[in-house]
Amino acid sequence: MGFDRVAARLKRLSRSIIFKLLALALLMVALGFVGRFILLRTILTEDVGALSAAHQLSIAEYAARDVEDKVRLRLELLTNLAASLPIQALAGPHRLSAWLSERHAALPFFSHGLHLVQVSDGAVLATSRPDRPPLPVAGSDWFKAVPVTGAAHIGKPYRQDDDGKVVLTMAVPVRDQAGVITAILTGTSAINSPNFLYQLAEKKVGETGGFLLIDPRDGVFIAATDPERVLKPLPPPGLNPLHDRAMAGFRGSGITTNVKGVEEMSAIASVPTPGWFLVARVPTAEAFKPVDHIMSLVIRGGVVVSVSVITILLIMLPHLFRPLTQAARQLHHMARGEQEISPLPVHSEDEVGEVAKGFNFLLGVLREKEEALRQSEARMTHQAYHDMLTGLPNRTMFEDRLDQALMRAQRQGQGFALLYIDLDGFKPINDSNGHQAGDAMLRHVADCLTGQLRQTDTVARIGGDEFTVLLTDLDDPAPTAARIAQQCRTIASQPLIVDGTELSVDLSIGIACYPQDGRSAGELLRHADHAMYQVKGQHKSIA
Repeated sequence: MGFDRVAARLKRLSRSIIFKLLALALLMVALGFVGRFILLRTILTEDVGALSAAHQLSIAEYAARDVEDKVRLRLELLTNLAASLPIQALAGPHRLSAWLSERHAALPFFSHGLHLVQVSDGAVLATSRPDRPPLPVAGSDWFKAVPVTGAAHIGKPYRQDDDGKVVLTMAVPVRDQAGVITAILTGTSAINSPNFLYQLAEKKVGETGGFLLIDPRDGVFIAATDPERVLKPLPPPGLNPLHDRAMAGFRGSGITTNVKGVEEMSAIASVPTPGWFLVARVPTAEAFKPVDHIMSLVIRGGVVVSVSVITILLIMLPHLFRPLTQAARQLHHMARGEQEISPLPVHSEDEVGEVAKGFNFLLGVLREKEEALRQSEARMTHQAYHDMLTGLPNRTMFEDRLDQALMRAQRQGQGFALLYIDLDGFKPINDSNGHQAGDAMLRHVADCLTGQLRQTDTVARIGGDEFTVLLTDLDDPAPTAARIAQQCRTIASQPLIVDGTELSVDLSIGIACYPQDGRSAGELLRHADHAMYQVKGQHKSIA
């Protein structure tokens, strides 16, 4: 009897307008939630993917520029050493070994030493590291390539037998006075040495990503965050489409699946000098983790909203339909691009208001992340063109401003001057008082030089203790440059107190004026550098 009464009541309830409206409302809420979920997930996936790809590419390009700079620095060092090698000492291996050891100690960029190899038979004439295992010469690609091409060559990396470290040999030709290649000067570095490529093995991209440095010429991984990949052959064509595109010259970002079956977002950047390319990669599960987190919040919020809607509809259906409909309409307009994405108005503090607050919070998080990405890119751009110690422009920015000064001078017919400055007495400060005192002295000199110049002039640090000054828009460059040089020398020679110790340096300054001393950047730099060395040799300050 009681069961029949309950069944009859449920039957009457199913026929009521309230039940039909509630069922329709619940159906609309469910469909709206699913539609918004799919649309929001699509939009978030595209936006977060684009932001992550741009950030990933910025990281890859920054790391690639760092590798390029380190490789070029070593090749330039080897080239300069080869040019200054005392050819007459080739008959004295002990003198040559001592000469190489002195240069290696002063410029320790090759952890496994410098070697001089005779072209005729591959004999090692001299080495700066006799304590290391012999340099493998026979069959080496650099030993074959340098005499043929007459140019520098970066050899294939290999693993040494004594300590298992992966090393890389760079080689440049040594010519006699007649220009004939008589020997090869090599520098060998461990890939993971502190001043070379160790960061590629130590640093991660995100929480679980990493770097790959690839040599397409020899078909091997040179360096990698995963040590198991180092010196392993590259995957065969067809296995990884993005890798195949990178081998064909593509540079950018994309999504691919690695050999372990993990889907990754990868960004590819070139290292031009050795012909390598660098890959910064991170699993897509990590890259799109914010999307999954946000969608989880949306799902949980949707469940809460659905339960709340049932209760509210039963109590205040007509009143509560209005703001919910308005909010849904505004979301659809924003999703379709009919109006700018903006915070939803919060009309009340109930569940509908909480949905609006959740969307507004999500919108704020995305905008904060976008702003953080812009600031990160701005910082990386600043670091690429400025010296980290002194804050002055680095060699790259200086060369750009020198080119601009040349174009302006050629267009306007005005002269300008270039000062090439080297610190006398700086090395004893570093050796006796430590690198902190040396860094303090470099910053002191930078401040002194900057204080003597106009805002339109440029002071740059282009080497360890080498600075340049660019004085633009001068009617009579020579006397003005001489006067400024004397002022710089006077103010920079003032003592600096570091930990109670009085330290001082003197400046050797070489001057080149446009157009008297050259009409190109190279001519002006060579003239100023030569003038500076003349000053240093004559124990004067201004050439």
